[in-house]
Amino acid sequence: MDKDNANPTILNLSELPTRQNKKRVGAAVKVKDADPELDIVLRRPDYLSAPLPWAWDDSESDGNDFTIEPIDEQEIYDLISTISDPEHPLSLGQLAVVNLPDIHITPSPSAPAPADPDTLTRVLVKITPTITHCSLATVIGLGIRVRLEQALPPNYRVDVMIKEGTHSQDDQVNKQLADKERVAAALENATLKGVLDKMLETCV
Repeated sequence: MDKDNANPTILNLSELPTRQNKKRVGAAVKVKDADPELDIVLRRPDYLSAPLPWAWDDSESDGNDFTIEPIDEQEIYDLISTISDPEHPLSLGQLAVVNLPDIHITPSPSAPAPADPDTLTRVLVKITPTITHCSLATVIGLGIRVRLEQALPPNYRVDVMIKEGTHSQDDQVNKQLADKERVAAALENATLKGVLDKMLETCV
């Protein structure tokens, strides 16, 4: 099968925005014949490693030490950036098909929490195909929708669309992605379901 884009632009994994811990390359470099006097000067002071002088008072705790943090754009990005591209052995994050600035949540996670935890929350993801005539844009959009609908609570409504001006048929693809009946029918297609399952294998 010929690829739509045989030579896409690829981002380095270390350049992708994430909250997940990354090992810093060369963070712990061992120097041979280190100067012992320099070691004394650079050593962490003992008072920084000592326990705090005051004790934690459990009597003031109401037993509810955990607060529910709202799902934000970074968390959505972390969910979908690892989806495999159906055409290349790379993730959607590496190919810049999904980008953090193109993810929008309404109401905003930074707004005061609504009184009703079941309040409808809309997640809009705008995708950027690697080329303007990408024939797999709809499949990629379906993969993102399936991933988010599986991972997010039921009060989250997911909308996926092509970013304006990045695809020659963005109106047509957006209509397909917004048509719930067409999406449901597509997900019953065994061949397409196999492609989507393969795309989602790389999600953590």
